[in-house]
Amino acid sequence: MIEQYIEALIFASDASIRLEEIILCLQAALEQDIKDDDVERAIQNIQKKYRDQNSALELVKISGGYQFLTRKEMLPIINQLHIHKSKKKLSQSALETLAIIAYRQPITKLEIEQIRGVNCDYTVQKLLEKDLISIAGKAETPGRPILYDLSQYFLDYFGINNVSDLPHLKDIETQSEHEVGEKPE
Repeated sequence: MIEQYIEALIFASDASIRLEEIILCLQAALEQDIKDDDVERAIQNIQKKYRDQNSALELVKISGGYQFLTRKEMLPIINQLHIHKSKKKLSQSALETLAIIAYRQPITKLEIEQIRGVNCDYTVQKLLEKDLISIAGKAETPGRPILYDLSQYFLDYFGINNVSDLPHLKDIETQSEHEVGEKPE
């Protein structure tokens, strides 16, 4: 029965749910001590169940927690859905701003604008609305400007476990040089 509870918790969660959160929910609902090993074993059983059923879904560990995702084999049909929802795509300026925040977080809007060379009020507001960035606090500089960092949803949206999974800037530069036909220095 514990597997069904865990499966329900993961399914009902709007983002990846961490092992600690699962245990706290189970302990509160069942009013008994739940061991990490029992929950991890149940999660492995759930993962096996979805694999064995050849389901369109799989249970994966992502951004430090667990979430049900569509299998990679379903990519062509999912791509069609994304084409129809293209209005939610990120603009070039949003992607640029997001990349700056990802690699320099926490960062102020002024620092983003200094890097991009343009005003980013609208873009930052849209990224906040899409929950891809969050407010990390205030800087200890005059005026105490707001600091921005990546949200948990960013990790889910881009399918990564943590920020360290992002490509290193030198790897991107090297790849770009190879595509242009230049030799890296």
